[in-house]
Amino acid sequence: MAKVRLGDIATVVTKGTTPTTIGFQFEDSGINFVKIESISEDGTFLKEKFSHISDECNVQMRRSQLQENDILFSIAGAIGRSAIVTKEILPANTNQALAIIRVPKGKIDYNYLLYALSSSAINQQATQHQQGVAQLNISLKNVSDFLLPIYTEAMQKRIVHNLKKIDKLISLRKQQLDKLDELVKARFVEMFGEPIGNPMGWPVNHLVEISQLITNGNTPKGGSENYVETGIAFLRSQNVWRNRIDLSDVVYIDEDTHRAMKKSSVCHNDILITKTGRINTENSSLGRAALFQGKDNSANINGHVYLVRLKEGVNPRFVVTILTGEAYRKYIRKVCVGGIDKRQINLEQVEEFPIIKPPLLMQNDFATFVERVDQQKQTVQQSLEKLELMKKALMQEYFG
Repeated sequence: MAKVRLGDIATVVTKGTTPTTIGFQFEDSGINFVKIESISEDGTFLKEKFSHISDECNVQMRRSQLQENDILFSIAGAIGRSAIVTKEILPANTNQALAIIRVPKGKIDYNYLLYALSSSAINQQATQHQQGVAQLNISLKNVSDFLLPIYTEAMQKRIVHNLKKIDKLISLRKQQLDKLDELVKARFVEMFGEPIGNPMGWPVNHLVEISQLITNGNTPKGGSENYVETGIAFLRSQNVWRNRIDLSDVVYIDEDTHRAMKKSSVCHNDILITKTGRINTENSSLGRAALFQGKDNSANINGHVYLVRLKEGVNPRFVVTILTGEAYRKYIRKVCVGGIDKRQINLEQVEEFPIIKPPLLMQNDFATFVERVDQQKQTVQQSLEKLELMKKALMQEYFG
């Protein structure tokens, strides 16, 4: 296996520009205009997130007109997001945040190149050249200098076959999880209606009225210097997802620090809500909510996470389902404050969250249903994680 410089096999490594900088405006329809947010993390195009430009603008931006089998590679912001241009999205153009990599047919398998560019080896090379503070970026020269492992044509096809097989299974597992989530949503609406519109006329309380505690944590004096290898889990916003606590990137604090932050010590069935984040991303980090299912006092939170401890007579699983629903996502986007890139939900706004309150027996029945679905999700999630580990090992084997 040899390594080649990407610029030595590509005939084009270029990028586009923003139409408004050359006197054009975005249109309601017309030529597809691909941005980073138009590409999912798994390399598929999100057509509903395409912008559009006029034919005249597309002519003026001749350099960045896309062709079938071009590879797009993000060089600003979410560096490394990539996709292969397909015939069905053409004609299309793109901006300066996406590098266009064009390789002649026969030089390399296009799908192999896409996998190579999404490998940790390329990520490490890109990281070495990252610049910027507000938004990280790399240059086209950095992209051209990427070193790629090159196998025989037969081996490239074998690698693509193996990785695509795993990707198909990963996609299937994710679809299964999505369907189970949809099942919970449908059951909720069937039993209670939409929680914001409240068509069934349930009594409504502000969140503070049904809670015994709503607070947020803080960062210990000294910040990350207080983190230890093992101890009390210290939950940050990246650990709180939509009805899921993710401990893959958790940090720990010692017992003394934990006792000094007693007010924000987390108990079983507490609800955690992210306080700050962006709202213009695929997985908005603002206002995510999850139910903590660990032992009492086994975790604490920092200043970017709210803790909600409910009173008796309200089912926490019912409430967290409301807080993670799409109706509430829209509600949070309306009430949050801050700039374009980063927003915040104030404590007073969290306290004022309107929560419908049907009879507790109905809440409990719904929670029991969710628990059964969660058991199924856990089985699927474990299978998904095994597949992702398998893919990671193969990527390491093939690309280093």
